[in-house]
This record gives sequence, structure tokens and C-alpha cells, in this order.
Amino acid sequence: MTGTQAFIDWMEARYAAVMAAERQALAELDVGDIAAYNAAMKEKATLLAGMDREAVELVAGVEDAVLRDAVTHALHRFSNSARNSLRIGSVFYMSALLYPDDHKPGEPDNLRLFIDGVRSGRLED
Repeated sequence: MTGTQAFIDWMEARYAAVMAAERQALAELDVGDIAAYNAAMKEKATLLAGMDREAVELVAGVEDAVLRDAVTHALHRFSNSARNSLRIGSVFYMSALLYPDDHKPGEPDNLRLFIDGVRSGRLED
């Protein structure tokens, strides 16, 4: 397995965890449990906030230097936004992480687009 593939595999697992937290949050909102919704959104943000630090060794294994630099920059952006949402304690901000203002249901979120870009080797910085 290449270093890039190891990073992609890690990102897919992290993505699954982030999306599971988001689904849990929405399920809690559906039943009106605001405290559980807030806790699940905090979990989502926490998972995103740690990505840049937790993936340092995996990113170092990405073979293509240009892709590696773009990955480093993108992970920093994702993590910084999540850390900021946690710092200010905004559940709305946490819920909006990964989604552009013009996002429509059924469209891929920014983290999915990032992973797909790494996989294709054509990640835009």
C-alpha cells in the first residue's frame, strides 16, 4: 500500500466517524433532544478539529510533494474551522462545517470532495 492510499484509508475512516456523529445529531434533533444534538455536533467538530495533528505522519507519506502540500493546507483549514467552532461554542457553526453556503441536499460535502480529490491526485489548493 502506498503512503497516499494509507492516508486515504485513514480519511475514509475519519469521514465515516464524522458523518455518523452528524447523523446521530440529526436523529436527536428529530426527537427534540437538544442536549444530545449539541453533544453529537460537538463530537463532529472534535473529530474534524484533530485531523491536521493526527494525520501528520500519514500526510508525510503522501508521495507527490504538490499533493502533500495541498493536503496539509486543506487539513489545516478543516481543522482550524472546527477548532474555531468549538472555541466559540457555536452549535450552528459546528453544524455548518463541511458545507458551503450554497450546498444542496444530495450534493457531496467539502470533506467528501477533498477525499475524492486526494484519490484522483487532483486536489485543488
